[in-house]
Amino acid sequence: MLDISVSAGFVMGIAFGVIGLLSGFCLSSGLRDWWNANDGRKIRSYAVALAVAIAGAQVLAAAGVVEIGKSLYLQPSFSPPLIFVGGLLFGLGMILSNGCASRALVLLGNGNLRSLVVLVIIGIAAQMTLKGLLAPSRLAIMQWTQISPATVSAPALLASIGIGDTAARIVATLIGSGALLAFAFSDRQFRRSRAQIATGLAIGLLVTAGWLTTGWLGADEFNPIPVTSLTFIAPVADTLQYAMLSTGLSLNFGIAVVLGVLTGSVATSLLTGRFRVEGYASADHMMRSMSGAALMGIGGAMAYGCSVGQGLTGLSTLSISSAIAVAGILTGAAVGLRRRAVAPALVAQ
Repeated sequence: MLDISVSAGFVMGIAFGVIGLLSGFCLSSGLRDWWNANDGRKIRSYAVALAVAIAGAQVLAAAGVVEIGKSLYLQPSFSPPLIFVGGLLFGLGMILSNGCASRALVLLGNGNLRSLVVLVIIGIAAQMTLKGLLAPSRLAIMQWTQISPATVSAPALLASIGIGDTAARIVATLIGSGALLAFAFSDRQFRRSRAQIATGLAIGLLVTAGWLTTGWLGADEFNPIPVTSLTFIAPVADTLQYAMLSTGLSLNFGIAVVLGVLTGSVATSLLTGRFRVEGYASADHMMRSMSGAALMGIGGAMAYGCSVGQGLTGLSTLSISSAIAVAGILTGAAVGLRRRAVAPALVAQ
């Protein structure tokens, strides 16, 4: 009999796969459209998703339903340099590969074989960084650079200056979610895009549902599971390992989400007639994509998450370390976008 968290994770994954294929939801795509075409609808949809995720996670925490403090995003010690550099590598990698790990899963279901290569390399690189050849170096750097600050989240920081715990959580949530919603709806084009608004709301609710599933619905004192929500780097690595060694492993929430995303994407692409097998256009294209995938796997493992894992789930906890990771992701993405914008000009010269 499947664990309830596994079943719920699979259903959430299906929903993410359907929404992702129909809407094109992706931080990388959103940044690229905003940078190259001055089209901010996708990035504003991402902002709505984050606003909803923050509000949902903080309400669950304030109500005592989910102890988000037990998640890896709010650990008492962390390494800012390792997390920032990991985020930077991930951000650069997602631009090189034309999408993040979650987007690769969605596109694989649409028949994109490039995404299969990207996902396999992400999984291998992440496992190497978490448990393999690169793990000792990662752990050594983490030990040398880790800090144990007095506060690890925005609400805790506000509480440290004399605001009550509940009031601090409310203020931090209102500021974070309010600023994101103000940014999103300040654009007339986005306000007219009902599909992108609905996408942001749906993804944010899925992140909230993930917290509810692992922190309450699937909570078991005798068989505890990590309190988390949607994330894709470690789960992609675990799924790859499960495919090879399933007799020695068991399904978990993350693997179920990955399989659900693929299932939802495949079903949607077939039902809508979008399914089409695609490959690489050239050897250079393949090398760029593979390099980006390796950077995403290594960087995502160093940063404890991806554009969804840290960018939505991590930030929904209002974690300081997640803010550092996302700053790294955005920096890496900016470097990648600038590099790709400059490259054609250099060729022309």
